[in-house]
Amino acid sequence: MNAPSDLVFFHNPHSRACMTHALLEELGADYEQRVLDFRSGEQLAPEYLAINPMGKVPAILHGGALVTETVAIFIYLADVFRDAGLAPALDDPQRGPYLRWLVFYAACFEPAVGDRALQRVPAPRAQSPYVDYETTMNAIGGVLQPGPWLLGERFSAADVLWGNALRFVTGFKLVDATPTIAAYIERVMSRPAEQRALAADAALATKMGLAG
Repeated sequence: MNAPSDLVFFHNPHSRACMTHALLEELGADYEQRVLDFRSGEQLAPEYLAINPMGKVPAILHGGALVTETVAIFIYLADVFRDAGLAPALDDPQRGPYLRWLVFYAACFEPAVGDRALQRVPAPRAQSPYVDYETTMNAIGGVLQPGPWLLGERFSAADVLWGNALRFVTGFKLVDATPTIAAYIERVMSRPAEQRALAADAALATKMGLAG
């Protein structure tokens, strides 16, 4: 494995950074984990705002490269750790669909679920990034239906992202756990790397005195 020894991962076990944590485990990466305690506002301290002005995790530092935003981090790490085989190569026909579904998460799924959870009316179709909630969920349900993975028989970093994201939103009842979605979550979360990340985050949360 071509693992960089200077990879720093900014994390909190009760945040979306858990998705990046799972990816790091799937990639077999060596990394330094720096935990931010939201209760004391460490994510808003000047030192961290110099890394991510949004005051959010995840973020990574790898050599001279600073990367924020979960999807950007996924694309970057899966390409850096290409020997793990979780990212189609640039000339692979599956590269386009892989990028499509990674970006669909941030561009469509997150705003659709957020608006629905907060009972906000979507913008008119011509102005909405996701059209409407039903269209968004039909799109992801359609690509998951053939199975077992987003790219068919090939597991990729996109599955790490979506398996963890869907586990989160169905756990909080923001999205219905349809049979297709529930089976997909189970397939992703049963992987050894996912189990390691879950156990480590649970232990970290306990150590920090965070509620389960």
